[in-house]
Amino acid sequence: MKKHFFHHGIVFFLFALFLSSCSSLRSLVGSRSTHSTAEKIDAIMQDFTAPDVPGASVLVMRDDSILFKKGYGLANLEEKIPDTTTTNFRLASMTKQFTALCIMMLHEEGKLSYDDTLSKFFDSLPKWGSIVTVRNLLNHTSGIVDYESLIPDSQTTQVHDSDVLNLVKSVDTTYFVPGSKYQYSNSGYSLLALIVEKVSGERFAGFLKKHIFDAAGMTTSVAFEKGISTVANRAYGYSFENGTWKFTDQSSTSAVLGDGGIYTNVEELAKWYSALFAGTLVPPKTQQLAWTRAKLNDGSEIDYGFGWHFENYKGIEHPFHGGSTVGFRNNVQVFPAEHLVVIVLTNRNEGDPIVQAHEIADLFLQ
Repeated sequence: MKKHFFHHGIVFFLFALFLSSCSSLRSLVGSRSTHSTAEKIDAIMQDFTAPDVPGASVLVMRDDSILFKKGYGLANLEEKIPDTTTTNFRLASMTKQFTALCIMMLHEEGKLSYDDTLSKFFDSLPKWGSIVTVRNLLNHTSGIVDYESLIPDSQTTQVHDSDVLNLVKSVDTTYFVPGSKYQYSNSGYSLLALIVEKVSGERFAGFLKKHIFDAAGMTTSVAFEKGISTVANRAYGYSFENGTWKFTDQSSTSAVLGDGGIYTNVEELAKWYSALFAGTLVPPKTQQLAWTRAKLNDGSEIDYGFGWHFENYKGIEHPFHGGSTVGFRNNVQVFPAEHLVVIVLTNRNEGDPIVQAHEIADLFLQ
């Protein structure tokens, strides 16, 4: 009996040892795999790692888990401050997804309709004000003239959203019949920010903070207004000119908020995308509307929804958006079906981060 018990005890011990060895091997392989992926991302981002260059911040997440995060290069060349994953970059046009969600929130509350025309919100508009709708602004089918083309070359002061309204009021016609074509429009998103203010009774920057940033736990994110707010852990923008990096942080259009005025970091953006996936800011069906291609008047689809571009990347239909302004270029790739997000923020006026974002996404889509 004792021999029988001893025999089974030996078998159990050897089996447990085998399982332990397998577990250790899996852990080792997993560690090597993770290390290898990190090395591959470092290689993709190698142009941002040289000494004394403006850098980047990268984050990859699946569901609510951060798979990779790292900063590269410098946020401030003059003071040698490095870019980290909590460095706040100017999002530029990546701001549009936030502006669109503000409108979607107000729609959910019954405070506006996507089919409301602009004349409902603004006085003294030309005739197109009674034809262009909120929906047209959201999906860039309004045909409203680009406000950048209306700014005089002699302009020295910064333009604000209210100035954009006055600029477009001076033009009697649109580029095309609203809804008949797609043409990307910063003017439209500036007007959307003003609509948020009209409908909510809150300043746009304050609406963002209260209803999105605070709700999502984005504690240092801000729609930056000089003299009113500050940017913590701020990255400054640079351009490569005549063989050296030149400080180019602001332009005459940098104070317009609705089309590009938010500063945030990759870690707080991860909280934003977690909230979008979870449906905590708007219901999932509403978010899905943002992540659906819009249609023109004739029923044909375009490559834009509400604040998001669309592409078919290696057989995967998914939303994405870039952001480019003086000194900053950014990109985010969102794969809803895979619950995968890749974020690349840079504080340089060079390159196109969609290249790096695609290459990084490839590592996790295999």
